[in-house]
Amino acid sequence: MAISKLFKNWRVLLLIFSLICVIWVVQPKFWNSGVVIQSVVKDSAADMARIQGPDSRTLPMAREKILAVNNIPISSIEDYANIVNSLTHNQTVLIKTNKPATYRLITQENNDTVEDLGLRIVEAPKTNLLKGLDLQGGTRVVLKPAEEVSDDIISTIIDNLKQRLNVYGVTDVVVTKVTDSFIGQGQSYILVEMAGVSEEQIKDLISRQGKFEATIGNKTVFSGGNDVTYVCRTAQCSGIDPRRGCSASAEGYACAFQFQISLSPTAAQKMADVTQNFDVVTKDDGRYLSEPIKLFLDDAEVDSLNVAADLKGRAVTDISISGSGAGTTQQQATSNTLDNMHKLQSVLITGSLPVKLQIVRADTISPLLGSKFLKNAIWMIIAAIIVVAIILGAYYRSFKIIIPILITMFSEILIILGIAVLIRQNFDLAAIAGIIAAVGTGVDDQIVITDEVMKKGTAENSAGRWKDRIKTAFFIIFSAYVTLVVAMIPLWFAGAGLLKGFAFTTILGVTAGVFITRPAYAAVVEYLFGKE
Repeated sequence: MAISKLFKNWRVLLLIFSLICVIWVVQPKFWNSGVVIQSVVKDSAADMARIQGPDSRTLPMAREKILAVNNIPISSIEDYANIVNSLTHNQTVLIKTNKPATYRLITQENNDTVEDLGLRIVEAPKTNLLKGLDLQGGTRVVLKPAEEVSDDIISTIIDNLKQRLNVYGVTDVVVTKVTDSFIGQGQSYILVEMAGVSEEQIKDLISRQGKFEATIGNKTVFSGGNDVTYVCRTAQCSGIDPRRGCSASAEGYACAFQFQISLSPTAAQKMADVTQNFDVVTKDDGRYLSEPIKLFLDDAEVDSLNVAADLKGRAVTDISISGSGAGTTQQQATSNTLDNMHKLQSVLITGSLPVKLQIVRADTISPLLGSKFLKNAIWMIIAAIIVVAIILGAYYRSFKIIIPILITMFSEILIILGIAVLIRQNFDLAAIAGIIAAVGTGVDDQIVITDEVMKKGTAENSAGRWKDRIKTAFFIIFSAYVTLVVAMIPLWFAGAGLLKGFAFTTILGVTAGVFITRPAYAAVVEYLFGKE
């Protein structure tokens, strides 16, 4: 069989196409150097610069690459540390990043020492792979509601935690629901993962139920607790405003949302007493009070809304909250608008957690230890590949077999990484263990294919015999695949989701192998041994 015919085989072409897509998605940049901003400390000099920047919503400092500090190029964490350590009190610091804006910071003095700028930095990533906390450092907390709650309350808690952590400047945060059972009847937990945050900080943030206030003209009109008695989150009384809808603009599209809330009679009367002293102005084609209503979560402003003129001096318990969102397309504008609405609803649901949360487990890993874990994991994978190559060499004593198996093995690893990047799945130590397990399963399947094809038999109807052997091999492979996937499903939920990375990468690896790499390997074996 000519080798050109091998590269015309659809199974081989599918593998090649998959690898090209993986390279495009992962975007390896092994030459990349420098540092990127991992997180910004709340109320620090950097946080103040972000708030006062040209547009804090479209130019967040987190994840930006630092190019220079005071016109001195930054190529490593050491370069950044040396400059920061030489700063003095009340000194202007110019930070140039890969975004259009240059940030101007003013250093502050704290206990006779110059305060840290408030930037937490890490080395610039060399690929698009997202590293989990095991590999980059941070804190993982498993939370349990102090009392039995419904799924709706769990969803509210998750939204509230996301909002609160964003208010505190915490970045790279993942808040998700996990259970200890895959049949839907187990205990529900909330898994919180954060990079660049200590265990003490996150315990302090989560242990408090939160403080929410709404003010008009610096006067509190209602607060969390009993003042907000109801926030609508159903389609009947919340969503895109049917009167205003979406409209096109020079920048794209803008949409409006609205939802209903109810105040207690006491809060409604307090709001009436405060609003009767403000003037009515016309803006944005509507009549509003001269002062907006500002929403604060733990003393940090999270939103500001106009107050309709007809609410002036009136004790109204049922009021409508409205806002807007924008996007380059109508679909994107609608999505952004609904996201803004859900965020505001989460804040208004008392601004505090519906129930107390208990910390079931907390793990903190330093960035230095995470870096060591990553290096050890890479060496572990390399050692596993070398051991496999040695065993295959001793068994087959033929590079014609060993090299295709190793190439297939590397292909499976790359495909796992590519799909993980595509769906933004974090890689931790459990995920790396899953890769090794998937690769081991793959080698086993390739040995099954090779041994079936290399069985000796009569020369009669050799083509038919070869096809029967391939069918037998893939029957064994697919049976093992189904068994493995079924076995991994309970493990997905084990340990309140902490072993999800292992189960996910194992299932992903064997699935990619069964449907992409194993068929391609079978085509290569056909080319090598089909005539024998």
